Amino acid sequence: MEELDILTEVSALNSGDTAWIIVATILVMLMTVPGLALFYGGLVKQKNILSVVMQCFFITAFISLLWLGFGYSWAFDDSFKTSGNPLYFLIGGFGKVFLNGLGTDAILDGTGIPEVLFALFQCMFAVITPALIIGAFAERVKFGGYVVFISLWSILVYNPMAHWVWGGGWLQDLGALDFAGGTVVHINAGISALIMAIMLGKRTHYKHGHPTTPHNVVFVFLGAAFLWLGWFGFNAGSGLAADGLAANAFLVTHVATAAAVVVWMAIDWILNGKPTTVGACTAAVAGLVAITPAAGFVDFFGGFVIGAVAALVCYFMVATVKGKLKYDDSLDAFGVHGIGGIIGSILTGVFATQFITGPDGAQGALYGDWHQLWIQIIATLFTMAFSAIMTFILFIIVDKTIGIRVSVRVEEEGLDIYEHGETAYNN
Repeated sequence: MEELDILTEVSALNSGDTAWIIVATILVMLMTVPGLALFYGGLVKQKNILSVVMQCFFITAFISLLWLGFGYSWAFDDSFKTSGNPLYFLIGGFGKVFLNGLGTDAILDGTGIPEVLFALFQCMFAVITPALIIGAFAERVKFGGYVVFISLWSILVYNPMAHWVWGGGWLQDLGALDFAGGTVVHINAGISALIMAIMLGKRTHYKHGHPTTPHNVVFVFLGAAFLWLGWFGFNAGSGLAADGLAANAFLVTHVATAAAVVVWMAIDWILNGKPTTVGACTAAVAGLVAITPAAGFVDFFGGFVIGAVAALVCYFMVATVKGKLKYDDSLDAFGVHGIGGIIGSILTGVFATQFITGPDGAQGALYGDWHQLWIQIIATLFTMAFSAIMTFILFIIVDKTIGIRVSVRVEEEGLDIYEHGETAYNN
């Protein structure tokens, strides 16, 4: 009878948890539109802002349909596992295609929220992940080529990663810790961004050591502010309950971001004589990225160190390494999201503590469990390799069929007018 009572309690709707995840879902959506659209849009030249806005807006609509249509089932269904289908290594199954069987009374196992709400919450992760890649190829891709590439990438790269890490796949079974998307979202998108930047080649106006001047720094600030706000839903919502774990994830997310901003500004001030607004905004994103995989596993100290280290390393990547290696990552998608995700994923294996995870929970190398650190390194390296290989293949396919890069004339005169027939600013 006691066991029956527990099962009944777990399967019952919890109105408080449900309300919180609804809010968290809204916050995560705000990260893409308007957050990322404004952040990236402000960084590009005036003649290309609408191309960035359209790319973000398209992803929000189209990837939502792909995810809710079959992506969720591929990532989180377990019908292939229960039937012994070997395809379970890649996808969960087809049992929840078009959200089949998920009525209003279907509660997600182990939670108090409707499963349709969980599917929608995860939808916002599926939306923002490919949107992050935009930062690497901004100002030089055809909209048609972008549509095909990003759709294939979401299906063939994002969905398997979500399954492996969160949907019962082999990385989850291995014990890899990724609370809200260090591997699935940021390393995945960041490494793909680097491959795209290299294969596309530099922008015609790009000169190493002479970064493009953002056309609207206020947009950059507004976008970063929306990202910082929305990230609380991203991280604190990933525990799927309104409880102490959500509160801690909220806390360490804020602490890591604050630490990253202060450290980056200090470096900027010391090396360049002035702390810049764009630098501070970039630092905030770096801190947010790095704490994402660790938010449910580390305490204040871990969050502070992760944010500070992310600022140091990401600054070095953006200010020095990119110029040395001479790749044109337009808006530093790799330098911030890729590198920040790698830092966060590995340091989760250092700073995870049972003070947060509980007496039977995971802990990192700092607290004596070096095995967890090695698991984090394996998950990180695999994600990097998988993302790089798949992006390379998809780029070749799309480029050889419909083409990806715009002509020199279109690039010089602006994607807004040529690709969308509009201009953002009219006299």
